[in-house]
Amino acid sequence: MPNSLHMQAEYLELRTRHPFIIARGGRSDYRTIWVRLSDGEGNEGWGEAAPSKFYGETAETVLAALNVYVAAMPADPFDMEETERRWATTLRGNAAARSALSAALHDLAGKRLGIPVFRLWGLDPSKAPRSTFTIGLDTPERIRLKVEEAAEYPILKVKLGTEHDVEILRAIREVTDKEIRVDANCGWTVKRAIAMLPVLREFGITVLEQPLPPHEIGGLAEITRHATIPVIADESCRTVEDIPPLVGAVDGINIKLAKCGSLREALRMIAVARAHGMMVMVGCMIESSLGITAAAHFTPLVDIVDLDGAALLSVDPFTGARIDGGQVTLPHGPGLGVQAR
Repeated sequence: MPNSLHMQAEYLELRTRHPFIIARGGRSDYRTIWVRLSDGEGNEGWGEAAPSKFYGETAETVLAALNVYVAAMPADPFDMEETERRWATTLRGNAAARSALSAALHDLAGKRLGIPVFRLWGLDPSKAPRSTFTIGLDTPERIRLKVEEAAEYPILKVKLGTEHDVEILRAIREVTDKEIRVDANCGWTVKRAIAMLPVLREFGITVLEQPLPPHEIGGLAEITRHATIPVIADESCRTVEDIPPLVGAVDGINIKLAKCGSLREALRMIAVARAHGMMVMVGCMIESSLGITAAAHFTPLVDIVDLDGAALLSVDPFTGARIDGGQVTLPHGPGLGVQAR
């Protein structure tokens, strides 16, 4: 059967309301890629690639990778498993690029069937947990203002990993008693993390995400042994292959489409993590509601949701999944259910 899918890709220029700063740095302007797959019958599937230099991708490398992957496009958009396998072997890495194509395929399949992606998987959207809202690194004064701006969100995620961590936590606790989870983004040592555990307990922190650099699995295990709250691996866990070494070293994993490369890989990661009794979190990059909605469709399967990437934007070019009041609400339109504004 001849290849019947046509791909188009273009840049999306995104800007956050505040500079989004983590332990590795930050900025306000982000560039993602909008991918569209058309089947020649009036149906079009959409996806978004949110590249990260930390994982070796830029908007330019995404476009270059897409031009390679287009040669391995399926004739049948429902042939997802084989197609994603072929993409992964055609050009390894480039997870953000492949995740956009994966989302577009699922969107197209859902539209051709007239059902949402979550229904393709037999999921109940009402089971989606509440999402956190992230407070990036900043001065105590600016952080307090950000917390006030996030008044509608019941759970906050706070970026740490600097010498001012205690000051940041104190500034937040001065203005709110909400649940707080923290993410050190690889910014601590084992010694620093263990020293911070009593501090986190003092401030009522409920989750600790990625305190160490990605490959320090033994150090993560040591921190987990001392911790009384769940320790979640993010940068240490890209794909399903990374899960077995983390068993016993952390309490759970954070799945991001831009890391794992596809919706089907995300589902595999959930299954393997659950088989090992691990918690599952879904996170995001700074991206529009197009990318956020693709990940939101499997939120009924996870414990922790951190899908605020679009909520941090000054202007979102799409409408889709929402986290109004923190609650993840999935669109019920066919496919991903995303529309351009």
